[in-house]
Amino acid sequence: MTPDTPRDPEIEPDTKDWTWVLDMPCPECGFDAAQVATTDVAPRIDRNAATWQRVLAASSAEVRPVATVWSPLEYACHVRDVHQVFGQRLRAMLSTDDPLFANWDQDEAAVLGRYAEQDAARVAADLATTAGTVSAVYRSVPATAWERSGRRSNGSVFTVGSLARYHLHDVEHHLWDVSGRSR
Repeated sequence: MTPDTPRDPEIEPDTKDWTWVLDMPCPECGFDAAQVATTDVAPRIDRNAATWQRVLAASSAEVRPVATVWSPLEYACHVRDVHQVFGQRLRAMLSTDDPLFANWDQDEAAVLGRYAEQDAARVAADLATTAGTVSAVYRSVPATAWERSGRRSNGSVFTVGSLARYHLHDVEHHLWDVSGRSR
């Protein structure tokens, strides 16, 4: 985040490098990338998206549990955008040799996208669409392409397989975030 990047003054920016979840289980949500087969990623993304539909249908979806924690609606907006960003990265990895991914500032995206002001029903529909689109791409990955590489600007290198697991952790972790266990 740059000094002139807009942000919600109540939300602490997430500056952690979460790539460690590819090497060890997440102590918060319990996700264990080593236990996820690439063939399991698409169905789990689909199940995750279906659960978000129920979360967003709740009357409390727009309410922050505390001022410094996103509401379920804000998390869902982020998950929708995660599917879009990872879909772009996945398609780049499948069509280009070792692409360098454009930076994505999730905190800036939340402010510019006015996550807290979005309509829950519209977000539910968009999340379902983006999740379905990216899960279809994962289902279409040829067996020979799971080791294709791509890079983030910070030097993190991913294969299609590790990107898939990293992506899955992100969306499953955020569903865990809104379940109440992290509050």
